[in-house]
Amino acid sequence: MELEILGINFGCVIGALREWEFPEKDCLLPLVAKILGYCIVAASTTVKVPQILKILKNSSVRGLSVVAFELEAVGYTIALAYCIHKGLSFSAYGELLFLLIQAIILVAIIYYYSQPTGGKAWIKPLLYCAVAPTVLAGQIDPLLFEALYASQHAIFFFARVPQIWENYKNKSTGELSFLTCFMNFCGSIVRVFTSIQENAPLSVIMGSVMGIATNGTILSQILMYQKPDAKKEKKVQ
Repeated sequence: MELEILGINFGCVIGALREWEFPEKDCLLPLVAKILGYCIVAASTTVKVPQILKILKNSSVRGLSVVAFELEAVGYTIALAYCIHKGLSFSAYGELLFLLIQAIILVAIIYYYSQPTGGKAWIKPLLYCAVAPTVLAGQIDPLLFEALYASQHAIFFFARVPQIWENYKNKSTGELSFLTCFMNFCGSIVRVFTSIQENAPLSVIMGSVMGIATNGTILSQILMYQKPDAKKEKKVQ
């Protein structure tokens, strides 16, 4: 029996249930992975919205590392381009599209509130706008493409390091959103499972593992440093 919706084959599961049998692992796991993959894609459409709203509400980017968010946008661009041109299933990488859009919005908002001055401040965004379309279109040498993708793990790692250091230095997470960081952390965990089931390249899986480590570190900092802040606010009141 074949029943496929959005690339998800429900046939073997329905067939097993009709026979009052529990679906076999080889049938059930790919189905679960596909469903979870699309759940991640759906959740990714709003994952950075809490961070955006928190900045807009407080009209402040206190404690946020501009470099961290810039590097994050670059990393998402490379990862999205690579997955598209490797022909992976949309459920295996779709969140990258929505995360990239939100990351660009975040960078724009941070620029607005940090008020960069001088012509040098706009060199980086202009350079990104010039290069990103070429990368996303895959119009670069295949070897260079592989090298770029290999480097994106380092980019994501170093995108988190400035924020982790900023949090440690200030003993505060400033305007970082707990909900956004929590969703990033959970998404990385689920993506490891779905990537394995989708037979994604090892480099893709390792990227998700790295995401667990770095997002987990920032999440733990929020839990550690926000409690003292809350106590201080109570004392002031």
